[in-house]
Amino acid sequence: MASTIRLEIVTPDKLVLSQDVEYVGVPGLMGQFGVLKNHIPFLSALAIGSLYYRTEGKLHYVFLSGGFADVTQDKLTILAESAERAEEIDVVRAKKAKERAEQRLQQERDKINAARAEAALRRAMHRITTREKES
Repeated sequence: MASTIRLEIVTPDKLVLSQDVEYVGVPGLMGQFGVLKNHIPFLSALAIGSLYYRTEGKLHYVFLSGGFADVTQDKLTILAESAERAEEIDVVRAKKAKERAEQRLQQERDKINAARAEAALRRAMHRITTREKES
């Protein structure tokens, strides 16, 4: 692979991925951005969402739950609060988490608990869609 960039995804618990890839689409806090080899260096906060990368013409997906992206000319390091490769996502568990979050949203009157429930709902929904994209 002549024109690849090293993608590393790290959480506080483990190294999720370390691979040379052709392209990466990242869910930035201000919107999706793409990274190729020789990209201008920058740092970005990440949103909850799906990162995708292309290797040998095939797309692969990883669920991210916030964090930071550090882009250099030959490496993209993702420091994520949590990250799961699409094939590792337990859809049944994510659907149950989604249902619990929806129920909490209906019951909560307090803004702090409602915000937590909304965040849990977003994480669950993105996990489900990340898994479905990989299938």
